[in-house]
Amino acid sequence: MTTPRISFEFFPPQTLDASFRLWETVQMLAPLNPDFVSVTYGAGGTTRDLTHDAVQTIHKNYGLNVAAHLTCVNATRQETLDIAESYAKAGVTEIVALRGDAPKGATAFEAHPEGFADSCELITALADTGKFKLRVGAYPESHPEAADQQANVDWLKRKIDAGAHSAITQFFFEADTFFRFRDACEKAGIDAPIIPGILPIHNWKGVQKFANRCGTSVPQWLEDAFEKAERDDRHDLLATALCTELCSDLMDGGVDHFQFYTLNRPHLTRDVCHALGVTPAVDLQNVA
Repeated sequence: MTTPRISFEFFPPQTLDASFRLWETVQMLAPLNPDFVSVTYGAGGTTRDLTHDAVQTIHKNYGLNVAAHLTCVNATRQETLDIAESYAKAGVTEIVALRGDAPKGATAFEAHPEGFADSCELITALADTGKFKLRVGAYPESHPEAADQQANVDWLKRKIDAGAHSAITQFFFEADTFFRFRDACEKAGIDAPIIPGILPIHNWKGVQKFANRCGTSVPQWLEDAFEKAERDDRHDLLATALCTELCSDLMDGGVDHFQFYTLNRPHLTRDVCHALGVTPAVDLQNVA
């Protein structure tokens, strides 16, 4: 089986402890030679400056290809494009362009009066600069605000047509979920790469809450498996095995690239990558 390409998502730290965890994560996963790493925005754009600092530090100090998240939330068009320009000047040439979640306390996204109305407007403006490779989000299960699953496919088609180069999906738990979405995208004429987003399960209770918020269905067999694993103190063993099996099933269906949502906790992601044959390159000069 061919070794897959990989990429990782990190989030910017908001405390000293979180800073140590981020840099431990980067140091542990960078030797796996990811295609790129992405750095998120907080909900409502709350970590805009922290994201900017983390992106530049990772790019400069670790030599990784960094894709910075950029959203439409709480900013004018010019402010958003100024942030993008600062990335370009720092040598960061990839952006994950997103509409963004509503600010804390708000019930729904509301565009800034002088801002981008949605992700497609943002993508068009960034594409017009000619400076970036643009990645976007995709939803293999219906987005909480979407009318139905076909609406997710239609929105992705609009984003690709606006200038996006590839898409990264929300996480899911069964390979068939991704395959159904991929088939629907092909039927709609979407030929850009769609990278499945993979979430190693570090905390089952937390993942269940996250899944409920973003519309990811949780199979009953998965709930039963983690309930038993937690009783037997085998949570991490099960999480590694299930994540590896999911990736293997996806590879059997032709997938050759995975985006891991690390949550700045690198150990399970590293173990899954190793199980898939992705290991640090050996420096032959230092081999005795």
